[in-house]
Amino acid sequence: MSLVDQLIVQFDKALRTVFAPAQARRESPARASMESPSAQEDKTNSVRLMRINHTGEVCAQALYQGQALTARNPEIRATLASAASEEQDHLAWCEQRLSELGGRKSVLNPLMYGGSFALGALSGLLGDRWNMAFLAETERQVEGHLTGHLDRLPASDAKSRAVLEQMRSDEAAHAVTAQQHGAADMPEPIKIAMRAGSQVMKSTTYWI
Repeated sequence: MSLVDQLIVQFDKALRTVFAPAQARRESPARASMESPSAQEDKTNSVRLMRINHTGEVCAQALYQGQALTARNPEIRATLASAASEEQDHLAWCEQRLSELGGRKSVLNPLMYGGSFALGALSGLLGDRWNMAFLAETERQVEGHLTGHLDRLPASDAKSRAVLEQMRSDEAAHAVTAQQHGAADMPEPIKIAMRAGSQVMKSTTYWI
């Protein structure tokens, strides 16, 4: 496939991720629970937290697409494609849960997608060991972020809790997979920069 064809495919994937309804392969974990927040304050809090998680999954799709585009090893590309497929489930689950809560997606999603795609492509250009290092560290940070959101969710919102718990389990598995594929040790300054970037995303999409 030529570079122009690849760019067209990536542009199509970006449009689908940001604007089209997300489709999941697996049933949402929320279906197994009947509880949902009834108090308006609790519902508002759940909406804002799930909006952050939805944008996080938009970013995940962009990261994986960027990383796969510049990855040199076919096995690494296959690993990224497999992880992206599970992240697509997460995107659909968060979108569905937002809709159930009467919330809306972040208007910043196109910007977040573009920035994340660029970061993913850059990590791939640095070589497969660093590509996997970026993946592993991203997933570890996301796992910690989800743990924090589980602590902040209203006690009555069992549906959102079920979604986040399954997402956290998947993210932890992705980090392990990245390590098994030869991830380098990420320097601490880069970890700090990644956490700072993540905090900007969370702080803005909580409201916007």
